[in-house]
Amino acid sequence: MLRLLKAAWILFWAILLTLILFFPIVIAALLGKRGDAAFHGTQIYAWIILKVCGIRLKVRGRENIEPGQRYVILSNHASYLDPPALVLALGLQYRWVIKKELRKVPLFGLALEASRNLFIDRSKGSDALESIKRGVGQLPDGTGILIFPEGTRSWDGKLLPFKKGGFVIAQDGELPILPVTICGSHQRLPKGSAAFSSGDIEIVIHPPMASGALPLDDLMTDVRNSIASSL
Repeated sequence: MLRLLKAAWILFWAILLTLILFFPIVIAALLGKRGDAAFHGTQIYAWIILKVCGIRLKVRGRENIEPGQRYVILSNHASYLDPPALVLALGLQYRWVIKKELRKVPLFGLALEASRNLFIDRSKGSDALESIKRGVGQLPDGTGILIFPEGTRSWDGKLLPFKKGGFVIAQDGELPILPVTICGSHQRLPKGSAAFSSGDIEIVIHPPMASGALPLDDLMTDVRNSIASSL
């Protein structure tokens, strides 16, 4: 019964916040050329979601972020709580690379699209990657992108194999990679469950890596090792 109540609680707040913030976020996105104001609206959503779930957010390594620098941000992914935690923890403007299925979610998907996030059709392979590259090139100065290189949430919190897409985008755009580790989110809200547990989530921001300094496979290995070092 307690698990059902927790699932209903988080679903209630997710729907309520979507209804309340949908129009302000979309209007801000349409009126602003950069989409920054809409991004701040998502931070409000994230802050409330974490608060009502009793999540305490801890952040290490913010000093590794250079203000105004555009990054390809790569993070592990084990929970639906990862996106709100990252939105609040990083303190910089970025847009998401999101699977296209989320565009179909009523209101939520439209808000994501209006906020200039980038959607990817994973079934189209190289064509999808090229469209993402073009989208990244059209982002405002100082606005990066965030990709989960595992491609999906981990069932047990352990790192899954990394996909090459985010690394190729970084090398093609000559952008530095910012590795990020999320610790504890799997324990708070694991994949396959809608019942959360209160507690800590820690975000560890690692030193950036120059994407063009190494061959692709070596770069992937170094970034994976950096993210894994704090798990």
